[in-house]
Amino acid sequence: MDSESKSPAGNAPEWSVSDLSGALKRTIEDNFGFVRVRGEISGYRGPVASGHVYFSLKDTNAKIDAVIWKGVFGRLKTRPQEGLEVIATGKITTFAGKSSYQIVIDSLEPAGVGALMALLEERRKRLAAEGLFSEERKQLIPYLPSVIGVITSPTGAVIRDILHRLEDRFPRRVLVWPVRVQGETSAAEVANAIAGFNALPEGGPIPRPDVIIVARGGGSLEDLMSFNEEIVVRAAAASGIPLVSAVGHETDTTLIDFAADLRCPTPTGAAEKVVPVRAELMGFVADLARRHEGAMRRLSDRRRSDLRALARALPGPEAVLSGPRQRLDLAAARLAPALARNARVHELALQNLSRRLEARSPRVALAGLREKLNGYSRVLAAARGNAITAERTRIAHARDRLATLEARARNAFGQSLAQRGDRSGALAERASRAFGQQLQRRGDRLASLWALIGSLGPEAVLARGYALIRDEAGALVRSVGEAHPGRALSVQLSDGRFGVTVSGGESGGGRPAPRPATRKAGGPTTQGDLF
Repeated sequence: MDSESKSPAGNAPEWSVSDLSGALKRTIEDNFGFVRVRGEISGYRGPVASGHVYFSLKDTNAKIDAVIWKGVFGRLKTRPQEGLEVIATGKITTFAGKSSYQIVIDSLEPAGVGALMALLEERRKRLAAEGLFSEERKQLIPYLPSVIGVITSPTGAVIRDILHRLEDRFPRRVLVWPVRVQGETSAAEVANAIAGFNALPEGGPIPRPDVIIVARGGGSLEDLMSFNEEIVVRAAAASGIPLVSAVGHETDTTLIDFAADLRCPTPTGAAEKVVPVRAELMGFVADLARRHEGAMRRLSDRRRSDLRALARALPGPEAVLSGPRQRLDLAAARLAPALARNARVHELALQNLSRRLEARSPRVALAGLREKLNGYSRVLAAARGNAITAERTRIAHARDRLATLEARARNAFGQSLAQRGDRSGALAERASRAFGQQLQRRGDRLASLWALIGSLGPEAVLARGYALIRDEAGALVRSVGEAHPGRALSVQLSDGRFGVTVSGGESGGGRPAPRPATRKAGGPTTQGDLF
């Protein structure tokens, strides 16, 4: 019984976590390989660093994770937005890292026309807030373009209607840029076509259109979605060539209609808007020519009658020339006396100038300057004599003053020498007395200092009964601890020194009895240090 209780119960196989996750993944993918799920986008996270998109689809009772891979996200016509109700098509799979299941989306579309209209309205408001639909950006359509660019499908009835209408009204050169007007790549092709027409250079091998028509026939809202894409709207708003939008029927409205410079309800209407009717234009030009001819004729008649009226009011040649001729005769009669008077006036003026020139001639000026120079010479000679006399007088006075000053200086110098001799004798006597007094004071002070040195020296202390004890090296013994038994010491007194040997000692103040030794009388005394 014990052995059976320890064995595993039943025959259930053991699964690893990875094996179990793989089995669940295969089971779910086999049963739900391709599904369409309707729900509201929640927790939307835009393209992350890898380019993938993550969010959730939810309804009132449940929620499922969703992922759109980078390559699929770039092809989507409907971009996911937070809170948008959509229908997602894809496959169900599991994610083992979180033990969860998710849907990998291949396509995305709004859930119903109402949601699609709400999406378009939100996009229209956002682009309008950027100013892409403002009237200030609109360009005028040329009255008679030389080249017309058409962006549409090359195989549909639209291009035939446009060409037929242009042929009826006013034949023009047409450049067709073929595009898909429906499908995943339609929006990008239309935007590239608009940019391509604008990129054509002026005067290049391919003529640059004067106006562009973007045309498509009618269809459902989903069929016209390419012309609601933001890339197409921005390309239309940025076009430097005037652009006409002709998408759908009269009741159809797309976002490119707001960005275009002119919106036409049908492609045929666009052809009618870009060119006038040739017959009407020719009739209008002929009418203008007739009106111009009549106006010129009436103007010529009026100018001719005005000229005749002016000619009648003008006087004859004799009446015009009689007054000037009479004035000429009078002037000729007064000319001879006037010339004589004029000559006399000029002669008098010339004489006055001659006299003024003679007064200002170089000879007169030179004579005046010579007279002034002679006067200056006489003044200089007189001034020189006066200056010499004054200088001689000043020199004589200076010589007398110099002799007087020399005598006075000689007397003052003799008196100064006598005074300084007397003063130097007095100063020498005072210096001798002061030097003797100073020597006396210094000798007294030296004697007192020598007496003080003798009283403070070690000999005076030794004379009072003290002694200096030294060891064999001559160093002072300062404590009893240094006097070891048997140690030879030297004792210095005031009148000599002798040697002793330590026989014993005490730590107190007892003095050891010295052993008599031979005294070295008359030996030299050496001053010791008591401190």
